[in-house]
Amino acid sequence: MSTNRTTGRRGTARSRLRAARLSPRDVLHVGSSGLRSRPLRVVLSALGIAIGIATMIAVVGISASSQAQLLRELDKLGTNLLVASPGDSMFAGEEVHLPEGSVGMVGRIRGVQEVGATADLDATVRRTEKIDEDDTGGIGVKATTADLLRVLRGEVAQGRWLNAATGRYPSVVLGHVSAERLGITKPGQQVWIGDRYFTVTGILAPLPLAPEIERSALIGWEGAKRLLGFEGHPTSIYERSDDAAVQDVRKVMAATVDPQNPQNVKVTDPSSALRAKAATEGAFSSLLLGLGGIALLVGGVGVANTMIISVLERRYEIGLRRSLGATRGQIRIQFVTESLMLSGLGGLAGVALGAAATGVYAHSGGLPWVVPLWAVAGGFGATLVIGTVAGLYPAVRASRLSPTLALHAA
Repeated sequence: MSTNRTTGRRGTARSRLRAARLSPRDVLHVGSSGLRSRPLRVVLSALGIAIGIATMIAVVGISASSQAQLLRELDKLGTNLLVASPGDSMFAGEEVHLPEGSVGMVGRIRGVQEVGATADLDATVRRTEKIDEDDTGGIGVKATTADLLRVLRGEVAQGRWLNAATGRYPSVVLGHVSAERLGITKPGQQVWIGDRYFTVTGILAPLPLAPEIERSALIGWEGAKRLLGFEGHPTSIYERSDDAAVQDVRKVMAATVDPQNPQNVKVTDPSSALRAKAATEGAFSSLLLGLGGIALLVGGVGVANTMIISVLERRYEIGLRRSLGATRGQIRIQFVTESLMLSGLGGLAGVALGAAATGVYAHSGGLPWVVPLWAVAGGFGATLVIGTVAGLYPAVRASRLSPTLALHAA
């Protein structure tokens, strides 16, 4: 009977000596106590984490915003545009000319929706006849068909496009680059082409798929024949086809343009450059991402250093808690939680700063504001991992402090 009572007393004593469990609320309270007592140190330590995460978020966000803008342009401009132009002749020095009727022949290909053409003219455009003829400013003079602007899905920023009437007389439409170089700011002004003045009827908006048009002065097809001795051979033929028929049209386009010498015809896809640029938009961000990762690691080292100093400064607190019954595991949880909260604060600040930097860049450049969710989740997750790793050693060191030595040292 006495044996049972003794056993029962021992069991009761062991149960009384068992350490109380910490609730999640208690863990957060003891883990944040060190942060609340040293706010300036918290800000400085979290700053390294914030800079690293902000750099990574901003790099990914700016790249994604630029890529979204390129894809938006592709959707607007379409990927069903092909251009046929003279290729290299088999005989060196021989100039290749496309047949005069090739524009109409391309229009009869099955699947082709619209066709337009331009032709390079042996003329220069200058502000006045008093300017040196060799001072062209890199501006070409081209004859154009009336359908060209519709085929390119271009827009007239000011004035009007050439029509059946104005295309026969000394009228010209300038690409936006050529208008800037000539100093033309509005329709109605005149430029010198060949041996006479031409009236500017319109100025085009930018044409990403046809940069050569942006740097040109465009004259009507019939007007070029009457006024500048144009013989009617196109230099570039632009066509729009059904999306499903693009590849089929490309296969037969050269032979259709010049059935006798299809090898002298070059067929290109202007939208391929934009697609390639969109695909490689993030290629040059790797270096900046690496720098952001290094900043993040430096921030993690700063957190670890802060936690080690915190352990040394709080030995009395650790010894007191251990003497009151706190286990080593509870001490470890306290300091790992403190490290996680410190890194988490830096991570949240970094995400906000990175998103804000992306927003400012996108707004200033007229781009859509895109911050990928995976970048935010990955960046914040990285801060938690770094916070855990940075807090492990200080937490283990704190848990191994002897309560007697810690109180004695204090």
